[in-house]
Amino acid sequence: MPTIRWDEPPEGPVLVLLDQTRLPGEETELVCTDAPALVQAIRALAVRGAPVLGIAGAYGVALAAARGFDVDEAAEALAAARPTAVNLAYGVRRAQAAYRGAVAGGADQRDAASAALAAARALHREDAEASARMAVHGLALLDELLPGGGHRVLTHCNTGALVSGGEGTAFAVALAAHRAGRLRRLWVDETRPLLQGARLTAYEAARNGMPYTLLTDNAAGSLFAAGEVDAVLIGADRIAADGSVANKVGSYPLAVLARYHHVPFVVVAPVTTVDPETPDGASIEVEQRASHEVTEVTAPFVPVAGAGVEAGGGIPVAPLGTQAYNPAFDVTPPELVTAIVTEEGVVSPVTAEALAELCARSRQVTIS
Repeated sequence: MPTIRWDEPPEGPVLVLLDQTRLPGEETELVCTDAPALVQAIRALAVRGAPVLGIAGAYGVALAAARGFDVDEAAEALAAARPTAVNLAYGVRRAQAAYRGAVAGGADQRDAASAALAAARALHREDAEASARMAVHGLALLDELLPGGGHRVLTHCNTGALVSGGEGTAFAVALAAHRAGRLRRLWVDETRPLLQGARLTAYEAARNGMPYTLLTDNAAGSLFAAGEVDAVLIGADRIAADGSVANKVGSYPLAVLARYHHVPFVVVAPVTTVDPETPDGASIEVEQRASHEVTEVTAPFVPVAGAGVEAGGGIPVAPLGTQAYNPAFDVTPPELVTAIVTEEGVVSPVTAEALAELCARSRQVTIS
């Protein structure tokens, strides 16, 4: 079942999402008929992960255009749905620019909507191609850093096909190592509080027959201390111009652990995740999420059969009224990053100059 797809039933065009809040217990599609429905799906994490958010944002603009809604209003709402993820705004602006360009050229509403849809489909296709190239570059880097194979890789959150038009970012590298017979173990952080590692990465690893083990986030230190981690592979939601990396909260502690234990810490992300307009990590807006995600053991997803928890339910684990600090992301400084792997190649060491050169030579479409 694809993560995201455009469909045109008789009643009008729709955007169909694999509802990730219901995994791993159930594979269910969520149908969005307008941009507000897509905004809600994005905020609820029914669709999540930087690359696929860009794709969703572009399709959302196309959907608004095809349905005859105000495209600029829809674009602003979509771009603001998750402020840390730069790919979302990029996808929105790309489709919006295609729509505006068509209108400026004299196109009618239907043709302008078609231009926005073509831009979304192009981004979807490019992301799949980028995923494949990142896997190649990432595996080559692992083999260079860790000669001899038998890689034991720790990953955080979810970075597979569920976040991409292809096979993902960091997960795609681990999958390439598995297919090449060079992955000894994939260590999967559960990724509190919403368990994207346990629910989604373990789900994808199992489907691909990969050797994997799930661990609680706070067990990572003991895993490093035992010498069981050869490399850390993570994705990114935004990379600042200086190489600071915003990713799922819990990534920064892994970078600190990796540096102390002399383990490579590798970020895998498409060039579109690099934001030259954000100068450094301090300039990245970090999304803050609701306290109940921490103060309750929630089941916004459909549980695995026999789990005995109702979907949408929550069991309080803290006194009522407890406020929780719940940032969705944290920021890792560039000096803790061994390398950034993109579809255009590897940046190592990570410097502002190297990232600027990478962006300049990439095939990234400029949005004016």
